Amino acid sequence: MRHLYLATFLACVLAVSILGRRGARFTAPPLDVFPEWLFPGMKYQPRLRPQGDSSFFADGRADRVPPDGTVARGQLREDEHLFRGRTADGEWARALPAGLNVDLQFVGRGRDQFLIYCAPCHGQTGDGNGITKRYGIGTTPTFHDDARRKLTDGEIFNTITNGTQNQNMKSYADTLEPEDRWAVVAYVRALQRARQGVVNDVTDPAARRSLGLP
Repeated sequence: MRHLYLATFLACVLAVSILGRRGARFTAPPLDVFPEWLFPGMKYQPRLRPQGDSSFFADGRADRVPPDGTVARGQLREDEHLFRGRTADGEWARALPAGLNVDLQFVGRGRDQFLIYCAPCHGQTGDGNGITKRYGIGTTPTFHDDARRKLTDGEIFNTITNGTQNQNMKSYADTLEPEDRWAVVAYVRALQRARQGVVNDVTDPAARRSLGLP
């Protein structure tokens, strides 16, 4: 019985000692309750650091090139219209993807991205008179000539995605998500429509009265 009392007392002292130190700050390394020699190869398993060295692979690199044909989860991108601007027949799409909710907020998102990435060269109204012209950059085409107005939505999306063949414009595929590229397309169409707008396009009665229209 005496040994039982002693064991109980020691257990209580140990429990109080451990619990009483919770929240305290230590400068020494923590106590290793389960040392490596007791469980070899389990507690401290080998790992590879990004861009580090590895003696396991012949080239000595930890980073590995994905096998050919590998696609990241959720990145298959089978929708030709949404991701490449083409219809199922391989033709350039003449409209925005049906799955997109094209509303004022969507066009506003396109305006924000346009002002950040496109306006420096194309100008805020798409007339090709961006600030880069002041620094010797070649003439940037306007969106308001017949050639650009006749481009399909898919062709504009493709230009944003892959840039131009003469490399005057770089690809923005690594900068803008596909949905944002379509939003820019919608805003470009809004700029083109605004440039061709006439007074009779105003249909709101209050707005017409403010312009002195019947």
